[in-house]
Amino acid sequence: MVCNKVCTAMTIAGSDSGGGAGIQADLKTFAALGVYGASALTAITAQNTMGVTGVHEIPTEIIAAQIEAVLTDIGADAVKTGMLASSSIVEVVSQQLKTFRVTALVVDPVMVAKSGDSLLHQDAVEALRTLLVPLAAVVTPNIPEAEVLTGVKIVSDDDMRRAAESIVGMGAGSVVVKGGHREGPATDLFYDGDRFQEFTAPRIDTKNTHGTGCTFASAVAAGLAKGLPLLEAVAQAKEFVTAAIGRSFPIGRGHGPLNHFYQFWG
Repeated sequence: MVCNKVCTAMTIAGSDSGGGAGIQADLKTFAALGVYGASALTAITAQNTMGVTGVHEIPTEIIAAQIEAVLTDIGADAVKTGMLASSSIVEVVSQQLKTFRVTALVVDPVMVAKSGDSLLHQDAVEALRTLLVPLAAVVTPNIPEAEVLTGVKIVSDDDMRRAAESIVGMGAGSVVVKGGHREGPATDLFYDGDRFQEFTAPRIDTKNTHGTGCTFASAVAAGLAKGLPLLEAVAQAKEFVTAAIGRSFPIGRGHGPLNHFYQFWG
């Protein structure tokens, strides 16, 4: 179903003060792909290309109020979740998504920043598995996140398939296990309980990959918001991320950001 007039999407995630990941990357992605973006902030991070130096979690009642404010007025043709930090935040977000009957939900199970800094408390992993994953139309873990969610050590193609099957077995509508942490071409594996499909792109030799996971999940959400079938939304997201990495910025002394607006400038 194609949205009428302006397509809308909401990100429920943390803020990245460096602008490369989190809600900043999400809103840039929505805008670049022709979707109006709204947000519900879950945490404020002091962050740059080198790492995360501080995290302040937003009170759960304020998170709930933000979601309610957006969904009772602007609405959202799709919703994407990112950094949720704690089990209590996962719980309140899950409850709000159920209350407002959100179905076009993309869950990016953010656990670790590109720098290696933790963005999710250990006790929140089980809440992700049992409360949020079952609500998702698609879950988009990278390999380390998929390993934590499933307990499957991913080395081979068969391991990726077993992890994908496990995540769908948790109740998700589908999953994309991203293969960026493996050697060779960047191959992501889609599974929806019936079929597997690979999405492959050449690996780009650059350190400017900060925010790739956020960008990919948001691009999928943008596609869903515009009414694309899920596989088309995933294909669009893969293409968008690959191009944005290929034209990324040499900003900062660490992992630089993608160029979300490569189609318009740069």
